[in-house]
Amino acid sequence: MSKTFPTQARVVIIGGGIIGCSVAYHLTKLGWKDVVVLERKTLTCGTTWHAAGLVAQLRATHNMTLLAKYTAELYRDLEQETGQATGFRQAGSLTIASTTERFEELKRSASMGHCFDVDVDVLTPRQASEMWPLINIEDVVGAIHIPKDGMTNPIDTTKALAKGAKMGGAVILENVKVTAVNRKDGRVAGVTTDGGDIEAEYVVNCAGMWAREVGRMCGVNVPLHAAEHFYIVTEPMQGMTPDLPVMRDLNGHAYYKQDAGKLLLGCFEPNAKPWGMDGIPDDFSFETLPEDWDHFEPVMEKAMHRLPALATAGIQLFFCGPESFTPDDRYLLGEAPELKNFFVAAGFNSVGIQSAGGVGRVLASWIVEGAPPMDLWDVDIRRMAPFQGNSRYLHDRTIEALGLLYDMHWPFRQFESARGIKRSPLHDRLLAQGACFGENTGWERPNWYAPRGVEPKYEYSFGRQNWFEYNAVEHQAVREQVALFDQTSFAKFLLQGKDAERVLNQICANDVSVEPNRIVYTQWLNPRGGIEADLTVTRLAENEYLVVTAFATEFRDLSWLRKNINSEDHVTVTNVTSAYAVISIMGPNSRDLLSRLTSADLSNAAFPFGASREIEMGYSLVRATRITFVGELGWELYVPTECALAVYDLIVEHGSSYGLRHAGYHTLNSCRMEKAYRHWGHDITDEDSPLEAGLGFAVAFDKPGGFIGRDALLKQKETGLNRRLVAFALEDPAPLLYHEEPIYRNGVKIGSTTSGMFGHTVGTSLALGYIEHEGGADKEFIQAGEFEIEVAAERVPARASLRPFYDPGHERIKT
Repeated sequence: MSKTFPTQARVVIIGGGIIGCSVAYHLTKLGWKDVVVLERKTLTCGTTWHAAGLVAQLRATHNMTLLAKYTAELYRDLEQETGQATGFRQAGSLTIASTTERFEELKRSASMGHCFDVDVDVLTPRQASEMWPLINIEDVVGAIHIPKDGMTNPIDTTKALAKGAKMGGAVILENVKVTAVNRKDGRVAGVTTDGGDIEAEYVVNCAGMWAREVGRMCGVNVPLHAAEHFYIVTEPMQGMTPDLPVMRDLNGHAYYKQDAGKLLLGCFEPNAKPWGMDGIPDDFSFETLPEDWDHFEPVMEKAMHRLPALATAGIQLFFCGPESFTPDDRYLLGEAPELKNFFVAAGFNSVGIQSAGGVGRVLASWIVEGAPPMDLWDVDIRRMAPFQGNSRYLHDRTIEALGLLYDMHWPFRQFESARGIKRSPLHDRLLAQGACFGENTGWERPNWYAPRGVEPKYEYSFGRQNWFEYNAVEHQAVREQVALFDQTSFAKFLLQGKDAERVLNQICANDVSVEPNRIVYTQWLNPRGGIEADLTVTRLAENEYLVVTAFATEFRDLSWLRKNINSEDHVTVTNVTSAYAVISIMGPNSRDLLSRLTSADLSNAAFPFGASREIEMGYSLVRATRITFVGELGWELYVPTECALAVYDLIVEHGSSYGLRHAGYHTLNSCRMEKAYRHWGHDITDEDSPLEAGLGFAVAFDKPGGFIGRDALLKQKETGLNRRLVAFALEDPAPLLYHEEPIYRNGVKIGSTTSGMFGHTVGTSLALGYIEHEGGADKEFIQAGEFEIEVAAERVPARASLRPFYDPGHERIKT
């Protein structure tokens, strides 16, 4: 490794594991040679060295799968490029199911693989046994096989990436510890090490288990926690041949890998063991943790059932080493919202080896180009809330998170640990009404309501879960009477200042130059025309606006907003999320109910759709905004937090006369699907344009001064659309749709679904999904085709439409 200590660099990368070396390698491929990698001890000495080296290709979303596929391709060719062996080979993978529910999950995974052009075969138990002759299949229901999955040697692969980076001009320094990350004028300025200072334009935190500590050096939140990971290696076993695929028995929490004639058996067990609560020792390098046979024994017992020969095999190695996990089992990637030009790639939840190639590629592109090359919201560090860096929270969540990697991936699955952090002021009232709460980013939100005498608890399945009929009742109340939703978790930003209108009109695709007390639905676009945010902007006064967006994108959207305000602009941004509760009253009886509680005129003439104004309600002043995400007449009530209970109690007291029912977020989702309302992060992302998504009505092309992304949209209008977001309804009401199901037109795969839900008024499962056709994806093309959607490896006929299946003329929201 290089001995010369630099004093400045364009990019400093902290951490010499496989991730840091991959980022350096890919930066040099883009022509950036002034790159320095700093490793506190020796390359791979943290967690990379003891990884199992599995390289799977099928991930939970399209773009994550693209990154994994690229990783496999990179490892395949890396030895030829660098001369350094990697040990990579593609023996495939076999995943078995010992329950019908698990087999349903695997078949849905196979269908998802078809979306992403990953070869996935659904197998019988006998076919699985032919691939792995030693396994006991008496309780196996089925399996899937992915031929191009592989395995690699993590240390050798890291060495190859490091060598490639050095060949491209990068400098790699070992035994250099970073002691401080320096900042100036809101951006990173370099690092201080035990060998001296290095000035840098960019710093990349690839410090693995130490990434949280490195982030704290400069005020950046990197929520991750180490946990113990166990595996054994047997003595040589007969039948452990090089052609065996990696096998996963998810119900047994275990993976099986042939290793030079021996068996490597690893696990992702329930109730994991967090590690490093008191900090990671400074001299920790290539170290293992104490054995814990009692902890491993339940996995071993199941493994001996699955592989009877294991009962008589000798154990050569019992290994326990730490790996880092995040609160939601997805890694952390991208520019930190707290500090410009400080990037993070950490918290890989035991998928670092299979992710490293793709991560290095996209992060290098992000640094060089100033924007991510694809939709990376799944792993974007901006999804994390400040509280998630709390050490106790991370410890308690990690106990659950590790095991979830191999647990059932149920639809609507909720975390059970580290709950009750963010609660609406209405929480206890809603609990008394039978609310079953879900959790996301700390928020406790009512997903559905159990009737009296029924425990509000999920019973998971891939079919109609126990709350399905309760959802139907709530849904009917929205459509026929009136329902109350608690939407307090909305993120809310207040913009004030004489330049507020001008700044917002540059950021918003729609025109926010409206009269006070009007709300505008709009998107925020990037220069490529992709949708960075989907939200509403309410003009409160001449120089004052309220931006309301989804709770999950609070810090992402706040970061984007601040990023696009220049230092000379006279405008301030205040996050007022906690200042207001939001009570939404939706349904055809909403006007009658609210009119009984206020002296304000709520008639259509006096209070039209899109109006927003302060009204008296009980003893309180609330901001009532006439808008909807369910497709019915209704108002969102923005209530000062301290007044929320009084307003809620008043509504409930008078609501029974109008058929008021409490409704949860599952009902919000089922109603919005009938209306084909888009959901950011699923149906629309920073890769999708408003024109492709059918949101051109919210784009003000001719407003003075233009807006970010306008040129890209004008070019797209000129060339025409080959890709469109389309609504689908299954002809058979039995199967349920969720997301990432393949879409076929006349037998040819043409796209995939982005979200799905059962529509109780329409009476079948609904989905949104993009279709692509080089000759144009217009109305005629859609009407001329016969469509099917693949669900659990079976194709189901579907209707396709560019209009909603419920109230396509939007008459109900305008009356």
